[in-house]
Amino acid sequence: MKNLPALLCYMCLTVVAKSQDAPWVALYNGKDLSNFQVLNGQAEFKADNEAIIGICKSGEPNSFLATKTEYSDFILEFEVWVDPALNSGVQFRSLSKADYQNGRVHGYQVEIDPSTRAFSGGIYDEARRGWLYPLSRNTKAQSAFQNGQWNHYRIEAIGSSIKTWVNGIQCAHLVDDQTAKGFIALQVHSISDESLAGKATHWRNLRILTENPAQYSWPEDPQVPQLSYLVNQLSDWELRHGWRLLWDGQSSKGWRGAKLNRFPEKGWEMNNGVLSIRSSDGGESTGPGDIITVDQFSDFELELEFMITEGANSGIKYFVDPGLNKGSGSAIGCEFQILDDNQHPDAKMGVNGNRTVASLYDLIAADNLSVPGRDKQFKGVGAWNTARIVSKNGKVEHWLNNEKTVEYDRWSQMFRALVAYSKYKDWKDFGQWPQGHILLQDHGNTVHFRSIKIREL
Repeated sequence: MKNLPALLCYMCLTVVAKSQDAPWVALYNGKDLSNFQVLNGQAEFKADNEAIIGICKSGEPNSFLATKTEYSDFILEFEVWVDPALNSGVQFRSLSKADYQNGRVHGYQVEIDPSTRAFSGGIYDEARRGWLYPLSRNTKAQSAFQNGQWNHYRIEAIGSSIKTWVNGIQCAHLVDDQTAKGFIALQVHSISDESLAGKATHWRNLRILTENPAQYSWPEDPQVPQLSYLVNQLSDWELRHGWRLLWDGQSSKGWRGAKLNRFPEKGWEMNNGVLSIRSSDGGESTGPGDIITVDQFSDFELELEFMITEGANSGIKYFVDPGLNKGSGSAIGCEFQILDDNQHPDAKMGVNGNRTVASLYDLIAADNLSVPGRDKQFKGVGAWNTARIVSKNGKVEHWLNNEKTVEYDRWSQMFRALVAYSKYKDWKDFGQWPQGHILLQDHGNTVHFRSIKIREL
């Protein structure tokens, strides 16, 4: 398009004009911190003319300078300059309640991350669910933050939609309805290295817009994926991008037993939007048995949330052919392992950890491929974890809580070699079938599932 540069220029001018006309309110009066209160730790915060400075203090937990006012829907902008050895963030829609971890600050945080991990602009759920939008899902935004200078941040929190920008580059596009209202707070992170004491983070030009914020919303980058945590619901964005629910949150529609022509009569339960397999004897499909989708899939993106109980074992299988194994045991297919790595003995079996959570079971061990050197981001027993499986043109990926753990080419010689030395060696063309069912495994332990959704690619 010949006129594309002119169009982009017009869009930029329109955004700037809307921003200038917007009814902004300053959060910092430029003189003192009378509009704020310090919560949790006792790191030092001080007013320094145009900026607020947060100074690290040895032996203190995370410290927060919180607004005395709570905000629901808003657009927040600020600039930050941080020592590159530190980590920081800005809380929003956050809370501090006596009945929650003795008043510990919890809620959404936009990340300030000058490290090589480069997650600045991502969204973290402080003291609650951990990472909701790591920049492993939007790698092009990892270059937005620049060390050694002031960086401009923008947060749009409107309804359940939360978007962030750093230096004009969109970083996150989150949909979540956990908390609708709370305070804004500047974080000074705890330090474990004494040499970091006295190092500082600076914030300036803090301003908020609460009057008709949707009117001033920036256009979103269509290349930035939306991550939605709505339970058993699809967002408008997901519907437009071809997602559909594989489980409707209340019935067995679309599912059947792997070795049955109907859904199991007992053992699988549906309560309050959660699909659960109840414990039996800990054996592989010796209770009610696995369940599979009625439909089959080839190129797809699958997401779901799972929660395990202590010592539990289960799995998500794909490219499943239920006709291969008519005898005892589970139906045959590639498996995203679900396991309590600390308590279940299967974690120490197999080869080099290839039976641990998020692994390609018995073939490829899970590792954190998004942030090398960082542990897998399993959120623990009793917490909801997100599994994601992507299959396209033979290339397959496993993701755990939105960080990649496995990647392979199921049509490659390497894959065939791995299969030849695994428990699947006797199944001809294992994992290379053109399509198959998706399966949730009964391994005799209680495991819960929800928000099961898929789109075909």
